[in-house]
Amino acid sequence: MDFSGGHKNRGELRIHESLDELRTDLADHIAELSDASVKERGYFSIVLSGGSLIGLMGKLFEAPYIKTVDWSKWYIFWADERVVAKNHADSNYKLAKDGLLSKVPIVHSHVHSINDSVSAEDAADDYEFSIRQLVKTRVVSVSEINDCPKFDLILLGLGQDGHVASLFPNHSALNEREEWVTFITDSPKPPPERITFTLPVINSASNVAVVATGDSKAEAAHLAIDVVGPECPLIPARMVQPATGKLVWFLDKLAASKLEDSNLNNKVG
Repeated sequence: MDFSGGHKNRGELRIHESLDELRTDLADHIAELSDASVKERGYFSIVLSGGSLIGLMGKLFEAPYIKTVDWSKWYIFWADERVVAKNHADSNYKLAKDGLLSKVPIVHSHVHSINDSVSAEDAADDYEFSIRQLVKTRVVSVSEINDCPKFDLILLGLGQDGHVASLFPNHSALNEREEWVTFITDSPKPPPERITFTLPVINSASNVAVVATGDSKAEAAHLAIDVVGPECPLIPARMVQPATGKLVWFLDKLAASKLEDSNLNNKVG
């Protein structure tokens, strides 16, 4: 690792020289949180996203993690999903199944994907209902400060426009405070119909990790992490501010290339 540092209220920064180092550090982080959660609660509730994130989790199905992680205790969710069939190329479920879940001994009934046979609105309602049932049984914890689920780990990618999950800049979904899961039918990126966790749910997690690589993510990382003026756009990634949980940014050198020097010099590890 190049360095690990903190930046005021924007969480911990982990910036890596290579993608291989980032993949290893991310796998270590996930495995450590899994172990701690299983020891404390008997479960590990982990929330995935789409995009390049699944590929960057690939070290998990290699040694030592494939043997040391207690996969039977994992419960899998998605921070957002495209409202398409599960076997569709755009499906985040398919991406995760092909790239990770089919390669580790996950219990099939612990994988909670959306109902892909209904409308976006109904899919969001159905997904929220299923999560509420798991909160009742404490498979998923509940936040101490609101009624939101408190997932053990939410993994997010970072869009070039600063979106996280399917929360896009200037979209009304950013203002949703009552629902745990909402839907959109006008995504600026295809496909247009999606369901997504809302900001209160993301910010209620015990741990949130945002993963970004490549120079195309550098401006978004700068706007999300650095101290910026009021003239700069408020992007969704900057609204990720866990109330009581821990926020960690996993970046490669390219994604971190526009961060302020003061941030990069704040080395603690």
